[in-house]
Amino acid sequence: MEASETKTVKTICGYCGTGCGLLLEVTDNNITKIRGDKAAPVNKGQTCVKGAFAYKYVHADERLKSPLIRQDGRLVETTWETALQFIADKLTHIKEHFGPNAISMFACARSTNESNYITQKFMRAAIGSNNIDGCNRT
Repeated sequence: MEASETKTVKTICGYCGTGCGLLLEVTDNNITKIRGDKAAPVNKGQTCVKGAFAYKYVHADERLKSPLIRQDGRLVETTWETALQFIADKLTHIKEHFGPNAISMFACARSTNESNYITQKFMRAAIGSNNIDGCNRT
């Protein structure tokens, strides 16, 4: 039996929008340890507790791997194309029947600045609403 090789993967933490550099130790395609990247200008090797230890969810059995749509009271697995079309149809229906201010969006402080920017741009330009809030106060 061949011994498993551990490799180091350089990445950016996806937990919040800070962008800390991380070094993942990966064995058999599973994260086994996370260290802060000392060469990263944002965190200089430091990590928060979540960045360093909240990685088991990546391969969790309970993690959703495909979109779900509620049909007849049950969540049913579907394709991304079907899910995105479902969302577009629902938003269009709401906007046409109740107006753009019937739609709001909740942004997340854990997302990147770019993600939050496109969220507000989508709401203002595509939907026509200023109903945007976020969890920045938590």
